[in-house]
Amino acid sequence: MWSFLLWLILLVLCWPLALLAVVLYPLVWIVLLPFRLLGILVGGALDFLWAVITLPARLLKGPRTA
Repeated sequence: MWSFLLWLILLVLCWPLALLAVVLYPLVWIVLLPFRLLGILVGGALDFLWAVITLPARLLKGPRTA
């Protein structure tokens, strides 16, 4: 909602820049999408590596009690 309100203010102050932002936003989103997917992939790989490294300690600790 804040971004929409900021866009409305920009529309009042400088409408050509606001229209350019509306046109370029989907293009920028598409360009940045592979980097987001790469970030998800790297985060998952690091979580998996952390789980493999800490597995022996979790096995030696024993079962959890509620």
